Amino acid sequence: MPAILDQRLSFPDPRTADGDGLVAIGGDLTVERLRLAYRSGIFPWTVNPISWWSPDPRGIFELDKFHVPRSLAKFIRKQPFEITHDRAFRRVMEGCAASGKGRGKTWITPEFIEAYTRLHEQGDAHSVECWRGGELVGGIYGVSAGGFFAGESMFHRATNGSKVALCHLVEHLRVRGFALFDIQMITPATRQLGAAEIPREEYLKQLLAAVRMNCAFR
Repeated sequence: MPAILDQRLSFPDPRTADGDGLVAIGGDLTVERLRLAYRSGIFPWTVNPISWWSPDPRGIFELDKFHVPRSLAKFIRKQPFEITHDRAFRRVMEGCAASGKGRGKTWITPEFIEAYTRLHEQGDAHSVECWRGGELVGGIYGVSAGGFFAGESMFHRATNGSKVALCHLVEHLRVRGFALFDIQMITPATRQLGAAEIPREEYLKQLLAAVRMNCAFR
């Protein structure tokens, strides 16, 4: 059974998660709780009720093994987009939340957008944006702590908009000295780019080391 959270700022051990990865229900989406969750290997997924998860195995990108397919590399070399960081965080989240062809119901509700925007304003959440002709055509956002980055979601309105944002994010994390890029669960698109699964126990060890690192996204 998942733990039931109250207003106290604490989480159970993520190793107590059920078979699906559910750790706890309840609590809130304050900046302080979100910070503690990510540093504990836990993330929220729903708001009614708020649910907290730590799946096993865990999806990650090993930064030195990120794979850019030849066709995508050729596309990137043409510099099709202007790339920025943290210029339009909320708009990136809204793009990720928008419904579209081939996309199911989103988990990114208005409550999540408000909560993560507050986290961004405090310097703990970041975005990468792709622009074309002044229009936002792709992006990705996530949460950072020390040398750890948790990618949350990405979107595109132009061909390869999300993949280009992801490639730039990976290179940025390498340059800034990050050690762990968490993507929670693997999709066919991320598997193509070299995503891997590791046991939750190994993930928690890497997380503990990464959050202690003296790294900054910007």
